[in-house]
Amino acid sequence: MWQTIDGAAGGLPLDLGLYAFSAAFAGITAVTSTLPPHRAWGAVAGIGYLVAALLATGQLLARRRRPDSPLAGTAARTAITALTWTTTALLPLAWQSAQRSAGRTDRAQEEVVVVEHSGARLIHDGTPYLGHDAIAALPPGEQLLGYTPYQPGMALFGLPRAALDTWWTDARVWFALATALALALAVRALRNGTGRDGAAGNRTRTDAALLRAVQAATVLPVCALTLATGGDDLPVLALCLLALAHAATGRPGRAGIAVGLAGALKLFAWPIALVLLFWAVTRRAAGRYAVGAFGLPVAALLPALLVDRDALVENVLRFPLGQGLVTSPAASPFPGHLIATGLPGGRAVATGLLLAAGIAIAVHLLRRPPRTAATSALICGYGLLAAIALMPATRFGYLLYPLALLVWAPALRLAAPDGSSSADSAAGAADRA
Repeated sequence: MWQTIDGAAGGLPLDLGLYAFSAAFAGITAVTSTLPPHRAWGAVAGIGYLVAALLATGQLLARRRRPDSPLAGTAARTAITALTWTTTALLPLAWQSAQRSAGRTDRAQEEVVVVEHSGARLIHDGTPYLGHDAIAALPPGEQLLGYTPYQPGMALFGLPRAALDTWWTDARVWFALATALALALAVRALRNGTGRDGAAGNRTRTDAALLRAVQAATVLPVCALTLATGGDDLPVLALCLLALAHAATGRPGRAGIAVGLAGALKLFAWPIALVLLFWAVTRRAAGRYAVGAFGLPVAALLPALLVDRDALVENVLRFPLGQGLVTSPAASPFPGHLIATGLPGGRAVATGLLLAAGIAIAVHLLRRPPRTAATSALICGYGLLAAIALMPATRFGYLLYPLALLVWAPALRLAAPDGSSSADSAAGAADRA
């Protein structure tokens, strides 16, 4: 069904629908959001999405007059996607960063400040984390910003700001650069994999699927808004997609390094690393994969553990589990949050449902481990969707993970000439990493 919808009229109707919906979303955000960075994003991005919708309409008209018109081809659609990402994510990001550098304090979400502070602490104290006592000594209104609920690697994005206070040292600028680089490497890996396997006739379908996949990770409003106002989730997502691309082209070693880098940034990458471990077992490459996938996050944790173990535990474990001095403000109205806040003993019920979902996924992985990168992406996507829905405290923005993972699955599947993951066609071959 998805292939039928996506392939209709060369993918242009879905492009138009995406841009039109996004323009409406941005407009509503600009008018109704209670968060100043979100309103500022909507005011700029709404124009970018509207322009993209008009261009997609022109492409549809050109295709109707001439079905093989280059104006309606994949290359033209790719150019419009790049333009849209520039106007709806990069331009609002640069504008808000410049305003913030000029003195506006309402032009970044709290996570940007947290990451930049963690970078400064990494330089001065050798650890990105404040301990329990140091956080308790902060004024009550600043204690939330004292927590750094990320893995130590995230502090690297705060280092430029610690060295120089200007617009381009804003952590979001570096989030965007890392995201663009990882996505470019993922697209290159999949396109080279298709060409290497001699799938000349499959290249067109692969390019179209890759374009849709890239749209899901860039111009989709939940991604563009997140990158422009906060941004810390996008490099994590992009590295996970890069890991899946390497898995699809039969490179478990490189897949492990990519997802390991993501895991050194944020815990959200760890479930994806575990699912890919089962894939690596089916390829008889668990060792090569695990060195990067789990070795890199552990190596990132060791310095912080040696410098101040209690501070690490306070930020990485106690706070996410709701045991810190303050609780996370995440409160999007998903079922888990509604159950936790609306029923007697609701938090325990929501936690039980979340554990049950996790056990069900674990049993499925043990009984039927994924043999392709596409299947791995689907398991990760649906699994994270269930987790986000059932978590007692979660954010709407986390939906960017399952949405992108699910849309990337067709591109991963087309990485081989027979339409399956080229990991299958490479079974038993030496790891190219």
